[in-house]
Amino acid sequence: MKLYFAPLACSLATRICAYEAGASIDYTQVDTKQKLLHDGGDFFAINPIGQVPVLRTNEGWLLTENTAILPYFADSFPDAQLAPAAGPQRALLQQWLGFISTELHKAAFVPLLDPHAPEGAKSYAREKIPLRLGLLQNHFAAHDYLLDRFSVADAYLIAVLNWAPYSGVDLAQWPAVHAYYQRMLQRASVAQAVAEEVAMYRDEQSRRAKA
Repeated sequence: MKLYFAPLACSLATRICAYEAGASIDYTQVDTKQKLLHDGGDFFAINPIGQVPVLRTNEGWLLTENTAILPYFADSFPDAQLAPAAGPQRALLQQWLGFISTELHKAAFVPLLDPHAPEGAKSYAREKIPLRLGLLQNHFAAHDYLLDRFSVADAYLIAVLNWAPYSGVDLAQWPAVHAYYQRMLQRASVAQAVAEEVAMYRDEQSRRAKA
């Protein structure tokens, strides 16, 4: 497998899952501003909308969108138990992945992170935050993970919550969410993935500043 990723983007979730599974996969860094691969190749040739993540499977086909990539990855490494089998818990996993993707990732954080988004869009996104993080607050007040154990959904949620400091969102307003996030940062797979991608992000920013 090969993961096309950008440092600290939502593709971080798949890296976390790879470390959880002890899976050896290839990583290809993407400059999502210039839509270039690390070797200078055209990323639009890989994904026509120019976004990460993209997973090239062992069969050679390309898979996009975390809601598809993460369950596929979990099913490819079943011993890691990163996703439940078909049934009620699997449906709940899909519910959480959909919530993270649509209600947090796209509706709330993308406008706040986009330097080109108008202030009206940012204000609209800020209004969305309390209800959505409030839902997570209620959940984590009674649960350690999104499901009964760590899953691909937790990996995705960590990747998104990682953007809070850059978005002006103070997670301390939701103590159970903040505690969950801090606890997850101590998990070996998360700590390794975040540390590596923070270093890559800083290198990328340094190169851009010199360009």
